Amino acid sequence: MLMDMSCITLTNDNFQAEVLNAKIPVLVDCWASWCGSLQPANPVLIELAIEFAGQMKLGRLDLATAENLATRYSIRAVPTLLLFQDGQVQERSIGSVSKQKLKSKLSVLCSVRHENRGLVGCL
Repeated sequence: MLMDMSCITLTNDNFQAEVLNAKIPVLVDCWASWCGSLQPANPVLIELAIEFAGQMKLGRLDLATAENLATRYSIRAVPTLLLFQDGQVQERSIGSVSKQKLKSKLSVLCSVRHENRGLVGCL
């Protein structure tokens, strides 16, 4: 249930609305169901989604069902994290990334949005 509240399942059909048109940064966790059994969401990503609730979104994209998006964003390995802001990839990470590094990147994006747009926080 916790995952349902903090993580969006991304598909070909909702990627445009949920990621590219998002008003806040979106961290996309790219994985593949063909790479082992159904993988649960990374607990670190869930923690960050909760910590940055309202300031960013977390989405999971199963590349096995979204091959065109894997090609479009040149995803060749899993797991891959893509951090989107204003419809553009701002950061890309392949393999494991520490919680502190991700938190730092999210904090920077939120402060940049605050400075550039006069927004409170990262809204």
